[in-house]
Amino acid sequence: MLRAGWLRGAVVLALLLAARVVAAFEPITVGLAIGAASAITGYLSYNDIYCRFAECCREERPLNASALKLDLEEKLFGQHLATEVILKALTGFRNNKNPKKPLTLSLHGWAGTGKNFVSQIVAENLHPKGLKSNFVHLFVSTLHFPHEQKIKLYQDQLQKWIRGNVSACANSVFIFDEMDKLHPGIIDAIKPFLDYYEQVDGVSYRKAIFIFLSNAGGDLITKTALDFWRAGRKREDIQLKDLEPVLSVGVFNNKHSGLWHSGLIDKNLIDYFIPFLPLEYRHVKMCVRAEMRARGSAIDEDIVTRVAEEMTFFPKDEKIYSDKGCKTVQSRLDFH
Repeated sequence: MLRAGWLRGAVVLALLLAARVVAAFEPITVGLAIGAASAITGYLSYNDIYCRFAECCREERPLNASALKLDLEEKLFGQHLATEVILKALTGFRNNKNPKKPLTLSLHGWAGTGKNFVSQIVAENLHPKGLKSNFVHLFVSTLHFPHEQKIKLYQDQLQKWIRGNVSACANSVFIFDEMDKLHPGIIDAIKPFLDYYEQVDGVSYRKAIFIFLSNAGGDLITKTALDFWRAGRKREDIQLKDLEPVLSVGVFNNKHSGLWHSGLIDKNLIDYFIPFLPLEYRHVKMCVRAEMRARGSAIDEDIVTRVAEEMTFFPKDEKIYSDKGCKTVQSRLDFH
């Protein structure tokens, strides 16, 4: 009895290893091997085994809201609005079994305030492989859409790329970085996919997520934060309603926002404009400590202070906000 069980396990292992070896070359062979393993054991499903060796799009995979909350609270500093809005938006969207449209988030603020970092956190909480996942797609304006004279070509390519990937995985995530460097009109190519359509050419986009990252509006955000500071009010008192309307109008009228006169704004297809506030001295020190922990180093407060003091701050008189946020913390820490 034990010998028979051992032999059956050995056969299954051999079949699975064979499947893994050929996975990159011949999916049919993988299927046959998995089918054979399933027939031998009587309880292994195709999906269960295949997804151990290849990334699968699991539409039923729930979002762990507690894990996302912990990631945002422990890794993102000085951004109470972003933490609150992103957590609520993603949790609500993923808990909705029948959303009426894709979730579309537009993240705004100066460089180094955490926009890219948040997109990474979101990707990792939605798909285990994060930005390396086959179902998370990153577009960088200066890399993927550099030439103004090729706008029509980019629009066509973008539609085909998104259509193909959503067809393969309804829960696909699309991140557009450097939106403020995107030529006007390109992003409007995806407007039909963000709208309230059940399907577009036989494909439903309602479970996809689109995230825009932009420096545009950073001046408007800083002005509001500075007004609060000068009035003696805490930055934590700033509410989304204090900034979101200003942001949406500001980027709509900004020729260098990537969303200039965009139908995405005009038709209210962006669900949230999320402001990232400029970071203060204390937040920079938090970033330094976090980087030291990530490197496995003991926290040395003298080094934390020295790195933070090497940063430059603005406005000229008050010197409240880091002009690069936490963007250069890693490189500066290398010198200590």
